[in-house]
This record gives sequence, structure tokens and C-alpha cells, in this order.
Amino acid sequence: MEYKLKRFDRVIEINKIANIHYFEFTREFHTMKDRHEFRELIYVDSGYIEVEAEEYVGVVNEGELIVHRENETHSISCPLDDAPNVIIIGFECHSSVLDDFAKAPTALTPDLQRLLTDIIKEGRNVFLPPYDVPNLKDMKKRRDYPFGADQMIQIKLEAFFIELVRSHETVASVSNVAHSDVKTQEVLHYIEENFRERISLDELCFLYGTNKTSLCNGFKDTYGSTIINYINRLKIKEAKRLLRDGKYNLTQISTMVGFSSIHYFSRIFKQYENQSPSAYIKSIKSKLMM
Repeated sequence: MEYKLKRFDRVIEINKIANIHYFEFTREFHTMKDRHEFRELIYVDSGYIEVEAEEYVGVVNEGELIVHRENETHSISCPLDDAPNVIIIGFECHSSVLDDFAKAPTALTPDLQRLLTDIIKEGRNVFLPPYDVPNLKDMKKRRDYPFGADQMIQIKLEAFFIELVRSHETVASVSNVAHSDVKTQEVLHYIEENFRERISLDELCFLYGTNKTSLCNGFKDTYGSTIINYINRLKIKEAKRLLRDGKYNLTQISTMVGFSSIHYFSRIFKQYENQSPSAYIKSIKSKLMM
């Protein structure tokens, strides 16, 4: 039997990567106007930023991205009242289908957010240096990141943008998960509005007329996380913002994000961030001084 091989169409092709960063900005931080020969993805993981670019001037809120075109002059400003977390990825891609994402912010679905998280994780393998080399000279020589890490970044970025274009074309609003039921979305909204208070599974079951098994399984199937883990991550994200804000001490922040004691707060913070709250704020200050 004779076979005819099909050639794949390359609708989106990432040719090069300039950088992959997860920035934890302080209040009032801003960048100078910049332009470069590659596209730049900017995603706000928490808080909000103000963007000034040729195609768009305005706010990019939490959960939204904008993709600057090649050679587009742009800058970022952080507000007076917030310390946002921002993902920035510089990449070369000549597909004009991405041009629309420079004109206005686009909200990401949880599925797209998870894809972006995978890219950041893979990017750490390539763009973060090893910590167990004796000096900078040896560090430059060493390339021990996982097999195929460069290519995995390329593959995942291409998959991300293909899914982003599909979502943009077929769904007017992408702020909710398409396959989740209304009740699960309501639970998520309640948690995001009230995570600073004590929320129990019994309370959620009572409020939404369900049982723990259905509630927990449905939430994890939809959002890829247990309810407790999701609540704790929101608490820690808010705590990190307050730490960078610099207005409150650890005891105050512990109370503000709903922990029963500063000791419990410190333990959970270290569990999620692999460092204490005090070490975290020291690391942020040291980065800003570099």
C-alpha cells in the first residue's frame, strides 16, 4: 500500500525566545518606554497594571493579557494602591494572527492560565541559573537543564497561542470555564470574594446545597486544585502583595488574610513559597537593588 505523507501547516510558529519572567512588582514601579524586534506577552497574575502602547493605552486587570507587536513602543506602570504580579515573555513569531491581541486586553480561561503556568515552570529550567556552582564562570559553562527544555518551551508556547486564538474566535467571554456548571462557578466566586475569612467545606456545602464529595470532586475536576489549596494560594498571593506594599507588619498581614496565628501563617507561607515571609521580602528588596 502506498502512503502519502501529509505536511503539517504551521499556523503559529515560535522561532526564538528572548526572556521568560515572573515579576513581583512593588507599588508605583514603572518601566521606561521600550521597543524591540520581538513580540512581548504581558499577563497580570494578580492586581492590575497600566499599559501605554501604540495599539492600546489603559488598564490590564488580573487574569488578562496583552501581546505587543514587534517594534511597538510600550511601557508599564504599577498603581499607587497595588503591587501586582506580572508574567512577561518575549518571543519571535511572525504570524499576523497574534496582532489582534495587541489592541485590547484578553481574559484567560483557567485552562489557558494552566498552560501559561506550565510555560513558566519550563522556562525556569532554562532561564534561571543553577545555584550549586562555585562562581559565575562555571555557571556560564553549565547547561544541565532537563532534556529538551528549549523545545518544550517552544511547543507549549505554540499550543498556548493556538488555544488562545481558538478561544478568542469562538467565545465572546473567556472569563469562566466552559465545561463547569453554574454551581461550581458560584463556589469559586464566593471563595475569591471571601478567602480572607474562614471558609469551611461544611459552610460551602450548606450554601450551595451539595455534599463534600460532589463539591470537592467537581471543584478539582474543573479548576485542577482542591478547595483548601485554592484558598491557601489566594491567601498567600494576597499576603505577598501586602508584604511588598510595606505598610503592615507580619502580625497584621497574618490577620488580614485570615490566618489564626502568625505561626500558622508563616508555616503555610513557607509551604507554598519555600521561604519564610521575612526571607521573601528580603529577596524582593535585593532584586530591586540589582
